[in-house]
Amino acid sequence: MTIDFPNTASDILPDDHGNAILVGRVWDPRVSGPTPVVVDQGNLRDISKLAPTISQLLERDDLVSQLRNPSGFPLVGTLDDVAAASKPGAGSQTLHLLSPNDLQAIKASGVTFVASLLERVIEEQARGDASKADLIRTEITGIIGDDLSQIEPGSKKAADIKEVLIAKGAWSQYLEVGIGPDAEIFTKSPPMSAVGHGAHVGLHPISNWNNPEPEVVLAVSSKGKIVGATLGNDVNLRDVEGRSALLLGKAKDNNGSCAIGPFIRIFDGNFTLETVKQADLKMAVDGQDGYHLDAGSSMSQISRSPESLAAQAYGKHHQYPDGFMLFLGTMFAPTDDRGGKGKGFTHEMGDLVTISTPCLGKLCNQVERSDTIAPWTFGITALMTNLAARGLLYPAASAACQNDKKHALIRNRVCPRFR
Repeated sequence: MTIDFPNTASDILPDDHGNAILVGRVWDPRVSGPTPVVVDQGNLRDISKLAPTISQLLERDDLVSQLRNPSGFPLVGTLDDVAAASKPGAGSQTLHLLSPNDLQAIKASGVTFVASLLERVIEEQARGDASKADLIRTEITGIIGDDLSQIEPGSKKAADIKEVLIAKGAWSQYLEVGIGPDAEIFTKSPPMSAVGHGAHVGLHPISNWNNPEPEVVLAVSSKGKIVGATLGNDVNLRDVEGRSALLLGKAKDNNGSCAIGPFIRIFDGNFTLETVKQADLKMAVDGQDGYHLDAGSSMSQISRSPESLAAQAYGKHHQYPDGFMLFLGTMFAPTDDRGGKGKGFTHEMGDLVTISTPCLGKLCNQVERSDTIAPWTFGITALMTNLAARGLLYPAASAACQNDKKHALIRNRVCPRFR
């Protein structure tokens, strides 16, 4: 079965894109590197002279006014053409979408929706064995019930429930971060490692029980200011994390395990954090075998506010000089059986995962093994070298590249003063 990617601008843009300020990145083969872009009525325009990286762009106090009328920036191409080319395997000779973030740290919040809290407890109790999930689900709900929605994290009521559950031997590290005072904030993956719309997402080959996690992702500046939002897929390996919490890094950080995009929508008069708080995310999984799953995640059901999660990530205890992207968690609880009775959902290779919401657009990725998809090779060093060769960094840094033969071709193409 052939599954087609959404391949036009209207497929992936927010419903009200005419009133939206949308920034992102493309891989531009003409400069052999990434270029920050802004969406302008179906076109993509180069804003690298405004800021060479998205990280630096989001630091600007005049960001909204600078991007409100983008027609003066150089044209890169039409979004229809770029979206059509943004598919798994799009190579370095193809103009295609990248994740809209670059140098920011990539952080994630865990267990922020009570609807998925129970499933995390089940993962832990099952020790990674999917065949035990159904039985454990029945046992745990018999003790704690299946509705914790009225419990405020960190409240006295939450503390009282904790005492009862400890006495019954049913307390869990996931309940600790789900209803306790401290949220789970972890590093999802390194800066520059996220994939964008149309790319493969990867599953570590040791995993046989896994799922997508549709989430809103906040874009936060180095000052801790939330400046925009986008969509993300925090690919999750249920069996690996379930075996041991100490395997969280192995479960969460793999080649292609973090998808973000298609664009960061900047907060302005038309779009605010309050809009995000009311967003309803939809997710669809379509398999090569005809399998189809529809699911959703409503931000109105989050147990901790986006502001409080950002505050737990950033403050006097921790700074992010290049800003950070923050996954807000998901209420998606993958209980529908696919891999066998009682096992719940798991991916098959070739699955197409589509995550969408009207105010942020649509993010689509195809699932493959992390050891077979395109390797991650373009990191921070490559970015800085490329930007310097293009004359987009400080003059001293640009001058240092003048005698670098490796980047002579780039300089001749895009920086005439180096010829």
